Amino acid sequence: MKRGRREFVKSLAGAAVIAPGIVGASHQPEGPSMKTTRTYDIAVVGAGVFGAWSAYHLQKSGKSVVLLDAYGPANSRASSGGESRIIRMGYGPNELYTRWSMRSLELWKGFFIRVEKPLFHRTGVLWMMHEGDQYALDSLAMLQKLKVPHQNLTRAEVERAYPQIEFGSITWGLWESESGALMARRAVQAVVDEFVRSGGEYRLGAMAQPKGRKPLAALTTSGGETVSAGSFVFACGPWLPKVFPELLEGRIRPTRQEVFFFGIPPGDPRFSPPALPVWIDLGSEFYGFPDLENRGFKIALDRHGPEHDPDTASRVVTLEQLREVRQFLGQRFPGMKDAPVVETRVCQYENTSNGDFLIDRHPDFDNVWLVGGGSGHGFKHGPALGEYVARLITQGGATEPRFSLATKGKVAERTVF
Repeated sequence: MKRGRREFVKSLAGAAVIAPGIVGASHQPEGPSMKTTRTYDIAVVGAGVFGAWSAYHLQKSGKSVVLLDAYGPANSRASSGGESRIIRMGYGPNELYTRWSMRSLELWKGFFIRVEKPLFHRTGVLWMMHEGDQYALDSLAMLQKLKVPHQNLTRAEVERAYPQIEFGSITWGLWESESGALMARRAVQAVVDEFVRSGGEYRLGAMAQPKGRKPLAALTTSGGETVSAGSFVFACGPWLPKVFPELLEGRIRPTRQEVFFFGIPPGDPRFSPPALPVWIDLGSEFYGFPDLENRGFKIALDRHGPEHDPDTASRVVTLEQLREVRQFLGQRFPGMKDAPVVETRVCQYENTSNGDFLIDRHPDFDNVWLVGGGSGHGFKHGPALGEYVARLITQGGATEPRFSLATKGKVAERTVF
Protein backbone atom coordinates (compact mmCIF):
# COMPACT_ATOMS: atom_id res chain seq x y z
CA MET A 1 0.00 0.00 0.00
CA LYS A 2 1.29 3.48 -0.87
CA ARG A 3 3.12 5.33 1.92
CA GLY A 4 2.45 2.50 4.35
CA ARG A 5 -1.24 3.28 4.77
CA ARG A 6 -2.68 1.70 7.89
CA GLU A 7 -6.15 0.28 8.13
CA PHE A 8 -8.20 2.09 10.73
CA VAL A 9 -8.29 0.17 13.99
CA LYS A 10 -11.56 -1.62 14.76
CA SER A 11 -13.08 -1.86 18.19
CA LEU A 12 -13.73 -5.34 19.57
CA ALA A 13 -14.65 -4.14 23.04
CA GLY A 14 -13.82 -1.03 24.95
CA ALA A 15 -11.31 1.42 23.51
CA ALA A 16 -8.84 0.53 20.76
CA VAL A 17 -5.46 2.19 20.41
CA ILE A 18 -3.10 2.92 17.54
CA ALA A 19 0.40 3.37 18.88
CA PRO A 20 2.16 6.56 17.80
CA GLY A 21 4.78 6.16 15.11
CA ILE A 22 4.02 2.48 14.43
CA VAL A 23 2.43 2.30 11.01
CA GLY A 24 -0.11 -0.48 10.69
CA ALA A 25 0.20 -1.60 14.32
CA SER A 26 -2.47 -1.58 17.00
CA HIS A 27 -2.84 -2.76 20.56
CA GLN A 28 -5.62 -5.10 21.58
CA PRO A 29 -8.47 -3.18 23.19
CA GLU A 30 -8.49 -3.08 26.93
CA GLY A 31 -11.42 -4.63 28.73
CA PRO A 32 -13.13 -3.11 31.75
CA SER A 33 -10.74 -4.86 34.12
CA MET A 34 -7.67 -3.31 32.43
CA LYS A 35 -8.15 0.30 33.53
CA THR A 36 -5.19 2.51 32.76
CA THR A 37 -4.38 6.20 32.74
CA ARG A 38 -2.70 7.94 29.79
CA THR A 39 -1.71 11.59 29.77
CA TYR A 40 -1.49 13.96 26.80
CA ASP A 41 -1.09 17.64 26.20
CA ILE A 42 -4.47 17.74 24.45
CA ALA A 43 -7.40 15.35 24.00
CA VAL A 44 -9.78 15.98 21.09
CA VAL A 45 -13.21 14.35 21.32
CA GLY A 46 -14.87 13.83 17.95
CA ALA A 47 -13.19 12.59 14.75
CA GLY A 48 -15.31 14.50 12.27
CA VAL A 49 -13.87 17.21 10.06
CA PHE A 50 -13.55 19.78 12.86
CA GLY A 51 -11.98 17.39 15.36
CA ALA A 52 -9.72 15.67 12.84
CA TRP A 53 -8.24 18.92 11.52
CA SER A 54 -7.91 20.38 15.04
CA ALA A 55 -6.01 17.28 16.18
CA TYR A 56 -3.89 17.35 13.02
CA HIS A 57 -2.81 20.98 13.48
CA LEU A 58 -2.27 20.56 17.24
CA GLN A 59 -0.04 17.54 16.65
CA LYS A 60 1.88 19.46 13.98
CA SER A 61 2.51 22.23 16.55
CA GLY A 62 4.47 19.76 18.68
CA LYS A 63 1.80 18.77 21.19
CA SER A 64 1.03 15.21 22.23
CA VAL A 65 -2.54 14.66 21.07
CA VAL A 66 -5.12 11.91 21.35
CA LEU A 67 -8.22 11.90 19.14
CA LEU A 68 -11.27 9.98 20.34
CA ASP A 69 -14.58 9.04 18.74
CA ALA A 70 -17.47 6.84 19.81
CA TYR A 71 -18.16 5.41 16.34
CA GLY A 72 -15.05 6.09 14.27
CA PRO A 73 -13.82 8.79 11.86
CA ALA A 74 -16.56 10.05 9.52
CA ASN A 75 -18.87 7.21 10.56
CA SER A 76 -22.35 6.82 9.10
CA ARG A 77 -23.98 8.65 12.03
CA ALA A 78 -21.63 11.64 11.79
CA SER A 79 -22.32 14.91 10.02
CA SER A 80 -18.97 14.43 8.27
CA GLY A 81 -19.84 10.93 7.12
CA GLY A 82 -21.45 11.70 3.77
CA GLU A 83 -20.18 10.97 0.28
CA SER A 84 -19.47 14.58 -0.77
CA ARG A 85 -19.58 18.18 0.41
CA ILE A 86 -19.44 21.50 -1.44
CA ILE A 87 -16.50 23.86 -1.10
CA ARG A 88 -17.46 27.33 -2.35
CA MET A 89 -16.35 30.86 -1.65
CA GLY A 90 -19.65 32.73 -1.88
CA TYR A 91 -20.96 33.70 1.58
CA GLY A 92 -22.93 36.87 1.02
CA PRO A 93 -21.42 39.71 3.08
CA ASN A 94 -19.59 37.32 5.47
CA GLU A 95 -15.95 38.08 4.67
CA LEU A 96 -14.62 35.85 7.45
CA TYR A 97 -16.20 32.74 5.94
CA THR A 98 -15.10 33.60 2.42
CA ARG A 99 -11.53 34.04 3.65
CA TRP A 100 -11.70 30.77 5.59
CA SER A 101 -13.02 29.00 2.49
CA MET A 102 -10.12 30.36 0.47
CA ARG A 103 -7.60 29.24 3.09
CA SER A 104 -9.28 25.84 3.49
CA LEU A 105 -9.25 25.14 -0.23
CA GLU A 106 -5.52 25.83 -0.26
CA LEU A 107 -4.97 23.47 2.69
CA TRP A 108 -7.26 20.72 1.33
CA LYS A 109 -5.50 20.73 -2.04
CA GLY A 110 -2.03 20.70 -0.46
CA PHE A 111 -3.01 17.89 1.88
CA PHE A 112 -4.43 15.71 -0.90
CA ILE A 113 -1.21 16.13 -2.87
CA ARG A 114 0.90 15.09 0.13
CA VAL A 115 -1.15 11.98 0.89
CA GLU A 116 -1.63 11.11 -2.79
CA LYS A 117 -5.41 11.00 -2.59
CA PRO A 118 -7.42 12.87 -5.27
CA LEU A 119 -10.38 13.73 -3.05
CA PHE A 120 -11.16 17.19 -4.44
CA HIS A 121 -13.09 17.52 -7.71
CA ARG A 122 -12.70 20.97 -9.26
CA THR A 123 -16.08 20.91 -10.95
CA GLY A 124 -16.71 24.60 -10.38
CA VAL A 125 -19.79 25.84 -8.53
CA LEU A 126 -22.74 27.44 -10.32
CA TRP A 127 -25.02 29.65 -8.26
CA MET A 128 -28.47 30.10 -9.85
CA MET A 129 -29.68 33.58 -8.92
CA HIS A 130 -32.83 35.68 -9.10
CA GLU A 131 -33.09 39.37 -9.87
CA GLY A 132 -32.52 41.56 -6.83
CA ASP A 133 -31.33 38.75 -4.51
CA GLN A 134 -29.28 40.68 -1.94
CA TYR A 135 -27.33 37.65 -0.71
CA ALA A 136 -26.27 36.97 -4.30
CA LEU A 137 -25.25 40.59 -4.86
CA ASP A 138 -23.29 40.61 -1.59
CA SER A 139 -21.54 37.37 -2.59
CA LEU A 140 -20.58 38.85 -5.93
CA ALA A 141 -19.20 41.99 -4.26
CA MET A 142 -17.17 39.94 -1.78
CA LEU A 143 -15.68 37.71 -4.48
CA GLN A 144 -14.67 40.85 -6.35
CA LYS A 145 -13.16 42.41 -3.21
CA LEU A 146 -11.08 39.33 -2.35
CA LYS A 147 -10.15 38.61 -5.97
CA VAL A 148 -11.72 35.15 -5.97
CA PRO A 149 -11.86 33.75 -9.53
CA HIS A 150 -15.46 34.04 -10.71
CA GLN A 151 -17.74 35.09 -13.53
CA ASN A 152 -21.05 36.93 -13.51
CA LEU A 153 -23.12 35.15 -16.19
CA THR A 154 -26.24 36.45 -17.89
CA ARG A 155 -29.32 34.27 -18.37
CA ALA A 156 -28.36 33.76 -22.01
CA GLU A 157 -24.82 32.72 -21.03
CA VAL A 158 -25.91 30.11 -18.48
CA GLU A 159 -28.42 28.69 -20.95
CA ARG A 160 -25.72 28.28 -23.58
CA ALA A 161 -23.28 26.76 -21.10
CA TYR A 162 -25.79 24.34 -19.51
CA PRO A 163 -28.54 23.37 -21.96
CA GLN A 164 -29.46 20.38 -19.74
CA ILE A 165 -30.81 22.83 -17.11
CA GLU A 166 -34.23 24.47 -17.37
CA PHE A 167 -33.59 27.76 -15.54
CA GLY A 168 -37.21 28.87 -15.10
CA SER A 169 -37.25 32.17 -13.21
CA ILE A 170 -33.46 32.27 -12.76
CA THR A 171 -32.11 35.53 -14.22
CA TRP A 172 -28.32 35.18 -13.86
CA GLY A 173 -25.56 32.92 -12.66
CA LEU A 174 -22.50 33.30 -10.45
CA TRP A 175 -19.73 30.94 -11.50
CA GLU A 176 -16.86 29.98 -9.15
CA SER A 177 -14.32 28.29 -11.40
CA GLU A 178 -11.91 27.02 -8.72
CA SER A 179 -14.51 25.58 -6.34
CA GLY A 180 -16.11 22.15 -6.38
CA ALA A 181 -16.66 19.02 -4.29
CA LEU A 182 -14.79 17.31 -1.46
CA MET A 183 -15.20 13.56 -1.02
CA ALA A 184 -16.17 13.98 2.61
CA ARG A 185 -15.98 10.62 4.37
CA ARG A 186 -12.71 9.58 2.74
CA ALA A 187 -11.20 13.04 3.23
CA VAL A 188 -11.78 12.96 7.00
CA GLN A 189 -10.42 9.43 7.25
CA ALA A 190 -7.34 10.53 5.32
CA VAL A 191 -6.75 13.38 7.79
CA VAL A 192 -7.05 11.00 10.76
CA ASP A 193 -4.77 8.50 9.05
CA GLU A 194 -2.12 11.16 8.43
CA PHE A 195 -2.50 12.45 12.00
CA VAL A 196 -1.70 8.98 13.31
CA ARG A 197 1.13 8.44 10.81
CA SER A 198 2.69 11.70 12.06
CA GLY A 199 2.67 10.60 15.70
CA GLY A 200 -0.81 11.29 17.02
CA GLU A 201 -2.98 8.68 18.70
CA TYR A 202 -6.52 7.74 17.75
CA ARG A 203 -8.92 5.84 20.05
CA LEU A 204 -12.35 4.37 19.48
CA GLY A 205 -14.47 4.77 22.58
CA ALA A 206 -17.34 6.77 24.04
CA MET A 207 -16.62 9.38 26.71
CA ALA A 208 -18.41 9.75 30.02
CA GLN A 209 -19.96 13.19 30.57
CA PRO A 210 -17.50 15.64 32.21
CA LYS A 211 -18.42 16.62 35.76
CA GLY A 212 -17.43 19.36 38.19
CA ARG A 213 -15.82 22.74 37.66
CA LYS A 214 -12.40 24.37 37.33
CA PRO A 215 -9.82 22.56 35.18
CA LEU A 216 -10.98 19.24 33.78
CA ALA A 217 -8.36 16.65 34.70
CA ALA A 218 -9.45 13.55 32.80
CA LEU A 219 -12.12 11.69 30.86
CA THR A 220 -13.18 8.07 31.20
CA THR A 221 -13.80 5.94 28.12
CA SER A 222 -16.43 3.27 27.65
CA GLY A 223 -13.64 0.73 28.10
CA GLY A 224 -12.82 2.03 31.55
CA GLU A 225 -9.64 3.86 30.57
CA THR A 226 -8.83 7.28 31.97
CA VAL A 227 -7.51 9.85 29.51
CA SER A 228 -5.75 12.77 31.17
CA ALA A 229 -4.81 15.95 29.34
CA GLY A 230 -3.85 19.54 29.90
CA SER A 231 -6.58 20.74 27.52
CA PHE A 232 -9.67 19.19 25.96
CA VAL A 233 -11.40 19.99 22.68
CA PHE A 234 -14.98 18.77 22.30
CA ALA A 235 -15.69 18.77 18.57
CA CYS A 236 -18.41 16.14 18.61
CA GLY A 237 -20.95 17.81 16.34
CA PRO A 238 -24.57 16.80 17.00
CA TRP A 239 -23.49 15.06 20.20
CA LEU A 240 -22.41 18.36 21.83
CA PRO A 241 -25.84 19.01 23.40
CA LYS A 242 -25.81 15.45 24.74
CA VAL A 243 -22.38 15.89 26.33
CA PHE A 244 -23.23 19.33 27.76
CA PRO A 245 -27.05 19.37 27.94
CA GLU A 246 -27.47 22.17 30.48
CA LEU A 247 -25.20 24.47 28.49
CA LEU A 248 -25.86 23.63 24.84
CA GLU A 249 -29.33 22.15 24.56
CA GLY A 250 -31.21 24.51 22.25
CA ARG A 251 -28.03 26.32 21.26
CA ILE A 252 -26.85 23.43 19.07
CA ARG A 253 -29.75 22.00 17.05
CA PRO A 254 -29.33 18.63 15.33
CA THR A 255 -31.85 18.40 12.49
CA ARG A 256 -32.72 15.57 10.13
CA GLN A 257 -31.50 16.09 6.53
CA GLU A 258 -32.37 13.75 3.66
CA VAL A 259 -30.07 13.24 0.67
CA PHE A 260 -30.91 11.51 -2.62
CA PHE A 261 -28.78 10.05 -5.42
CA PHE A 262 -30.41 9.47 -8.81
CA GLY A 263 -29.05 7.31 -11.58
CA ILE A 264 -28.12 9.24 -14.72
CA PRO A 265 -29.38 8.06 -18.14
CA PRO A 266 -27.09 5.38 -19.63
CA GLY A 267 -24.33 6.76 -21.81
CA ASP A 268 -25.43 10.35 -21.15
CA PRO A 269 -22.52 12.71 -20.28
CA ARG A 270 -24.72 15.75 -19.53
CA PHE A 271 -24.98 15.09 -15.81
CA SER A 272 -21.32 14.29 -15.09
CA PRO A 273 -18.25 16.56 -14.91
CA PRO A 274 -17.17 18.53 -16.84
CA ALA A 275 -20.58 19.03 -18.47
CA LEU A 276 -22.29 19.73 -15.13
CA PRO A 277 -20.77 21.45 -12.08
CA VAL A 278 -21.81 21.49 -8.46
CA TRP A 279 -24.83 23.79 -8.35
CA ILE A 280 -26.79 25.83 -5.82
CA ASP A 281 -30.33 27.06 -6.51
CA LEU A 282 -30.47 29.78 -3.89
CA GLY A 283 -34.16 30.63 -4.13
CA SER A 284 -35.47 27.06 -3.97
CA GLU A 285 -33.02 25.93 -1.24
CA PHE A 286 -31.95 22.95 -3.36
CA TYR A 287 -28.32 22.12 -4.12
CA GLY A 288 -26.66 19.24 -5.88
CA PHE A 289 -23.67 17.50 -7.38
CA PRO A 290 -22.99 15.97 -10.77
CA ASP A 291 -22.40 12.22 -11.02
CA LEU A 292 -19.09 12.00 -9.13
CA GLU A 293 -17.15 8.76 -9.31
CA ASN A 294 -20.22 7.01 -10.78
CA ARG A 295 -22.25 7.28 -7.57
CA GLY A 296 -25.18 9.17 -9.06
CA PHE A 297 -26.63 12.67 -9.33
CA LYS A 298 -26.85 13.98 -5.76
CA ILE A 299 -29.55 16.41 -4.65
CA ALA A 300 -30.73 17.70 -1.25
CA LEU A 301 -32.61 20.53 0.44
CA ASP A 302 -30.73 23.08 2.54
CA ARG A 303 -33.92 23.68 4.55
CA HIS A 304 -33.59 22.62 8.19
CA GLY A 305 -35.54 19.46 8.97
CA PRO A 306 -37.11 18.22 12.23
CA GLU A 307 -35.12 17.48 15.38
CA HIS A 308 -32.89 14.44 15.06
CA ASP A 309 -31.09 12.15 17.52
CA PRO A 310 -27.76 11.10 15.95
CA ASP A 311 -27.60 7.89 17.99
CA THR A 312 -31.07 6.43 17.60
CA ALA A 313 -33.08 8.22 14.90
CA SER A 314 -34.22 6.40 11.77
CA ARG A 315 -32.00 6.85 8.71
CA VAL A 316 -34.73 5.98 6.20
CA VAL A 317 -35.87 8.80 3.88
CA THR A 318 -39.51 9.84 3.68
CA LEU A 319 -41.80 9.56 0.67
CA GLU A 320 -42.88 13.18 1.21
CA GLN A 321 -39.39 14.54 0.68
CA LEU A 322 -38.73 12.15 -2.18
CA ARG A 323 -41.79 13.54 -3.96
CA GLU A 324 -40.64 17.13 -3.37
CA VAL A 325 -37.13 16.36 -4.60
CA ARG A 326 -38.35 14.49 -7.66
CA GLN A 327 -40.73 17.31 -8.61
CA PHE A 328 -37.91 19.87 -8.49
CA LEU A 329 -35.53 17.53 -10.30
CA GLY A 330 -37.94 17.08 -13.19
CA GLN A 331 -38.50 20.83 -13.49
CA ARG A 332 -34.88 21.99 -13.27
CA PHE A 333 -33.23 18.99 -14.96
CA PRO A 334 -35.80 17.59 -17.44
CA GLY A 335 -33.44 14.85 -18.61
CA MET A 336 -33.49 13.42 -15.07
CA LYS A 337 -37.30 13.45 -14.71
CA ASP A 338 -37.76 9.68 -14.55
CA ALA A 339 -34.35 8.82 -13.13
CA PRO A 340 -34.27 5.97 -10.60
CA VAL A 341 -33.15 6.47 -7.02
CA VAL A 342 -29.86 4.61 -6.62
CA GLU A 343 -28.99 5.63 -3.06
CA THR A 344 -30.36 7.65 -0.16
CA ARG A 345 -28.90 8.95 3.08
CA VAL A 346 -30.22 10.61 6.21
CA CYS A 347 -27.64 12.67 8.01
CA GLN A 348 -28.02 15.72 10.22
CA TYR A 349 -27.09 19.35 10.47
CA GLU A 350 -26.01 20.65 13.88
CA ASN A 351 -26.37 24.38 13.48
CA THR A 352 -26.26 27.06 16.11
CA SER A 353 -29.14 29.49 16.39
CA ASN A 354 -27.65 31.87 13.81
CA GLY A 355 -25.45 29.55 11.75
CA ASP A 356 -22.16 30.90 13.10
CA PHE A 357 -19.67 28.38 14.45
CA LEU A 358 -19.22 27.83 18.17
CA ILE A 359 -15.54 28.06 19.15
CA ASP A 360 -15.17 29.09 22.77
CA ARG A 361 -14.09 27.98 26.21
CA HIS A 362 -16.52 26.14 28.44
CA PRO A 363 -17.62 28.60 31.16
CA ASP A 364 -17.07 26.02 33.92
CA PHE A 365 -13.83 24.44 32.66
CA ASP A 366 -11.15 26.91 31.59
CA ASN A 367 -9.17 24.14 29.83
CA VAL A 368 -12.13 22.86 27.79
CA TRP A 369 -12.92 24.16 24.30
CA LEU A 370 -16.28 23.76 22.59
CA VAL A 371 -16.03 23.50 18.80
CA GLY A 372 -19.12 22.89 16.71
CA GLY A 373 -22.18 24.30 15.03
CA GLY A 374 -20.78 23.64 11.59
CA SER A 375 -23.24 21.45 9.76
CA GLY A 376 -24.99 22.87 6.75
CA HIS A 377 -21.98 24.87 5.67
CA GLY A 378 -19.05 23.91 7.90
CA PHE A 379 -17.36 20.90 6.31
CA LYS A 380 -15.33 22.93 3.81
CA HIS A 381 -13.85 25.03 6.63
CA GLY A 382 -12.25 22.11 8.50
CA PRO A 383 -8.60 22.94 7.67
CA ALA A 384 -8.84 26.66 8.49
CA LEU A 385 -10.92 26.02 11.59
CA GLY A 386 -8.44 23.43 12.87
CA GLU A 387 -5.62 25.87 12.27
CA TYR A 388 -7.53 28.53 14.22
CA VAL A 389 -8.30 26.20 17.15
CA ALA A 390 -4.67 25.05 17.35
CA ARG A 391 -3.47 28.66 17.39
CA LEU A 392 -5.89 29.60 20.18
CA ILE A 393 -4.79 26.69 22.36
CA THR A 394 -1.05 26.93 21.75
CA GLN A 395 -0.60 30.71 21.44
CA GLY A 396 -3.59 32.19 23.24
CA GLY A 397 -5.34 35.35 22.17
CA ALA A 398 -8.91 36.57 21.99
CA THR A 399 -11.56 34.47 20.29
CA GLU A 400 -13.56 35.78 17.34
CA PRO A 401 -16.67 37.41 18.89
CA ARG A 402 -19.11 35.83 16.43
CA PHE A 403 -17.89 32.36 17.50
CA SER A 404 -18.52 33.00 21.20
CA LEU A 405 -20.98 31.04 23.30
CA ALA A 406 -22.61 34.32 24.33
CA THR A 407 -23.86 34.88 20.76
CA LYS A 408 -25.65 31.53 20.61
CA GLY A 409 -29.28 31.86 21.56
CA LYS A 410 -32.12 29.36 21.75
CA VAL A 411 -34.27 30.97 19.08
CA ALA A 412 -33.43 30.05 15.49
CA GLU A 413 -32.45 33.18 13.55
CA ARG A 414 -30.25 31.83 10.77
CA THR A 415 -28.04 34.47 9.13
CA VAL A 416 -25.21 32.34 7.71
CA PHE A 417 -25.83 30.05 4.73
